[in-house]
Amino acid sequence: MNNSRILPAIALAGTLTAGVVWQGVAANTEATAPQAVTAAAPARIADGGRDSYADIVKVVTPAVVTIRTEGRARVSPTQFQDDDLLRRFFGEQFGADPRRTPAPRSRGLGSGVVVTGDGYLLTNHHVIDNASEIRVEFNDGRSLAAKLVGSDQASDLALLKIEATNLRPLTLGDSDAVQVGDIVLAVGNPLGIGQTVTSGIVSAKGRSTGVGDGSYEDFLQTDAPINHGNSGGALVNTKGELIGINSQILSVSEGNIGIGFAIPANMARNVMDQLRTDGRVRRAQLGVTVQPLTSEMAASLGLSETRGAIVSAVESGSAAEHAGVKRGDVIVSFNGKAITEFNALRNRVAEAKPGASATVGIVRDGSEKTLTVKLDEASNRSARNSPGSTPETADQTALGVAVEPLTPETAARAGVRRDMHGLLVQDVEPDGRAADAGIQPGDVIVEANRKAVTSVDDLRAAARTATDRPLLLLVHRQGRELFVTVRPS
Repeated sequence: MNNSRILPAIALAGTLTAGVVWQGVAANTEATAPQAVTAAAPARIADGGRDSYADIVKVVTPAVVTIRTEGRARVSPTQFQDDDLLRRFFGEQFGADPRRTPAPRSRGLGSGVVVTGDGYLLTNHHVIDNASEIRVEFNDGRSLAAKLVGSDQASDLALLKIEATNLRPLTLGDSDAVQVGDIVLAVGNPLGIGQTVTSGIVSAKGRSTGVGDGSYEDFLQTDAPINHGNSGGALVNTKGELIGINSQILSVSEGNIGIGFAIPANMARNVMDQLRTDGRVRRAQLGVTVQPLTSEMAASLGLSETRGAIVSAVESGSAAEHAGVKRGDVIVSFNGKAITEFNALRNRVAEAKPGASATVGIVRDGSEKTLTVKLDEASNRSARNSPGSTPETADQTALGVAVEPLTPETAARAGVRRDMHGLLVQDVEPDGRAADAGIQPGDVIVEANRKAVTSVDDLRAAARTATDRPLLLLVHRQGRELFVTVRPS
């Protein structure tokens, strides 16, 4: 079973088969004299060095591995209902109840990169998502079991650990220094045919595709051919430095058409360091809703150039509101670095430490000013921890539900009253306690144990008390409110 994402952009884990085409090259020679020739003279080789990437490849390929996963396939509740209906009419010979039989096994294929000599590897979140077993295969034939240290869906990155020493890791380069037009090599296991090296250039920077979680994207775009199975593999420069982790392609055929995306090394380094030390990723937030600044908007605001991100909403009580940011402000810099578009702002803020002070450059009424802001911590609704690691938040690990505080903006998006308070359910683990209680994505948790909840900490505190009796939740769903009990773990 392929771990793949479909259009418009496609995550690259999976397996397929492919043929190989060889192309011959013929040389033409011309006679330069009428005398007889008894034997063909060898072609003269031009003076100079070899035009080749072979020396780079020799350094890079030992650090790029194949990752194979196994897990349980997820079965939808709709399938259960359909099977129950068929058994009702045709009897038990239709088949066993899938809820009483093990789910079918799923297998996946991807790539990974050794980043430390003592066995830490980077790959994509979607390569190992839902995997119960992970194995790492080296180019020299070794196959080792891997442990998931931590995974971050928001960036589509995961950190693995194998029991091995004296490995040959890749050096992480500075992806901010990468320029459009730089030559790059992509290394991975496309279509399951074995380790493959392809070449191309950096086609663009700062790309966002919005596939999957889509929360934090700052892709390097490349035309180096990559396909299914390249996910988690290496994008390196001509120094042999890792500048990106291959993640997605844009295609109308699910095959390579020269538009691929890699997670920049600087983002990967930040995520890796946090997963290694804390098992989760913490990100800062301003508490604003921004959108791209168009030339028409810039003209209407009297701006001489189109740069930055325009603020369309400021969250009440947020770091931005406390700092004095207002609707209609154009954010042009963050911590002294220019902001050219809204995606760059989101990533710059996310890379900062929650609770840290930062400077925000804005343009308001034609004048530029600098504000100082103390950053909030973003609700991390997509980080996944390995078994036995420190829980991220009680709402994810104990209840099996990911939530975010309800704001006027999220309330409007969810179709509830803008003045409603509570926690909006973003996702529910199929096998978690919340799913057993009937909690659904889109529900709003208003109370826990008869007390209002407006933050993740409120729900966490309530969950901690539910050790010997069910947790009573008041849930708003489709215009009505109902109580739901969640059994203790």
